[in-house]
This record gives sequence, C-alpha cells and structure tokens, in this order.
Amino acid sequence: MYLPKHFEVVDNDEIFAFMDANSFGQLISNVDGRLFSTHIPFLINKENTKLIGHLAKQNPQYKSIKGQEILVTMQGAHDYISPSWFETPGVPTWNYQAVHVYGHCEVIEEPERVANIVNALTHKHESTFEIPWQPEYREAMLNAIVGIEITISEIQAKYKLSQNRSKQDQKQISEGLDTRGTKELAGEMRRNRL
Repeated sequence: MYLPKHFEVVDNDEIFAFMDANSFGQLISNVDGRLFSTHIPFLINKENTKLIGHLAKQNPQYKSIKGQEILVTMQGAHDYISPSWFETPGVPTWNYQAVHVYGHCEVIEEPERVANIVNALTHKHESTFEIPWQPEYREAMLNAIVGIEITISEIQAKYKLSQNRSKQDQKQISEGLDTRGTKELAGEMRRNRL
C-alpha cells in the first residue's frame, strides 16, 4: 500500500487492537492466474503471529492458496472529506484506516482443528449477545469447510486522518464528520491526532 510516513502506524499494540476490532477482512490470493478475494472473519493468535479463519471447500481459493504469499486487508472507519471543512485551500479527499497483512497460508483439514477454529470465531462474536448462542455444528457442516492459518510476514498499517492538515483543519474536519454522522471516524481523528 502507498504509505507516506505521516499516515503510517508503527505501534504494534495499536495495530493488533485495530485488527481485532476490524477482523472482517479480504483474503486475497491468486487463483488460476487472476487475483481472487474472499471476505471472511479472522482471529489473531495470542502471540500475534498468525491470522486464523476458514473457507468453504467449494471456494476455489482454498485449493490453490497453500504456499502462496497472500494478502489480507482490514478496513476501519472511512468517509469523504470536503474542502469546505478546510481553513486553507485544499482538494477533496478520503480519510480512512486500513491494515494490510502479508503471509503464507496453511490449509487445515483435521476435523478437530477446524471445529476449534469455528468455535473460537463463534465465541468471539456471540460473546457480545446478552444470551449467546451455543455452537452445535453437525459433522456435515464442518466437513464442508477447511481452516486456514496465515503466518504473518509483514504488516502495513495506515491511518489517513488528515495529519497533513493544520490542527484547526483537523478539528473542523472531525466536527464536519460528526455533523455528517460519521462519528466513529471523527472519534478516531480526535483519539489519534487532535
């Protein structure tokens, strides 16, 4: 990704917290000579060295992914930025947060390991419900998927939050985003830069 220094995030705790909070990403690899993307939720292992997920066996990506360098993209809050919010002249732009993860993928077919992945993903997302659903996956369902484990080789993190604008412009942009209803991005601007 194009990564000017003033937008680059290098704090590992911040990066992994972002990845955990925005863990629905795009798994991008090569299938039959073309780029191929699957949108899936990911888990991060405790050591922050692997991304874990699963794919349908009918997804052609799983058959060719082993051994390839893959890319996972994760995106956070984003929105259009109007020059009308600037004190000094400027051009329209877009503010956003994104992380790109490169690595190599292992395909997991052992039923017990696949079940552990699915149960961990379910637990993570069900834990926000007042009465969490308890997993009961039939064997046929688990046999229709494979687990994937991506060993992370590189992470690129970018928060483009108007750091190249004056503090007054940043304040006005965050206020404009609040008014527009993009409160999460406005909050991220205030948390990270103002």
